[in-house]
Amino acid sequence: MQACSSLDSWRQHIGTKNPRLETCHPILHSLVESLNLPKVKNSAKGKVLVRAMYGAKVAIVYICSVFAAALSGSAPNLLDFSVLSTLPWASVFFDVQTTVNSEVRKMFSCGKFTGLRELDAVDACVKTLYPLLQDGFGSNEGEWFQNSVWDLRRTAEELSQGLDNLLKAVAGYFKIVSTGGYALLCNLRTSVGVPNSMLGRKVEEQALR
Repeated sequence: MQACSSLDSWRQHIGTKNPRLETCHPILHSLVESLNLPKVKNSAKGKVLVRAMYGAKVAIVYICSVFAAALSGSAPNLLDFSVLSTLPWASVFFDVQTTVNSEVRKMFSCGKFTGLRELDAVDACVKTLYPLLQDGFGSNEGEWFQNSVWDLRRTAEELSQGLDNLLKAVAGYFKIVSTGGYALLCNLRTSVGVPNSMLGRKVEEQALR
């Protein structure tokens, strides 16, 4: 039966570790070690630029660590950053990091294999349907079976929609980082007289990417 085969493939796939996610831990830690906040002398705008880019790098690496942990089901992929307390955004970042890391680790400690609620919901529906398809069900269980199929369809659609929303949010975030960083570079160029050719395209062209 095709339905049974599809559910069996899902069970095998969901229980298989992705080798790409398994290698995230050392990569993320190497990125953390490469982060630094260079000192800038005699340039107030240069100092602002360096701090802004450092903050963007910290945010990007941390967000990647949250995604890696959520998708791999491995809490060690979560990073605990230490940034200078003198940075204006440090306290907010620490609060967010503490809250998110605590919630993710709490989920994994309860036996969840992923940090995605929608994925958990689909897996729960599959676990309900699979034995019914394997062993069959009685005439009095027909309505329950139909409801289980409907639940699987609904949760699968929610998972698909959630992933689409996540993709759009991530794309929007990186666009903001890209255009914002370029705007800072252009601002710095104006103050120190750096030619356009050294900075590449205009901000408007960058925003159209």
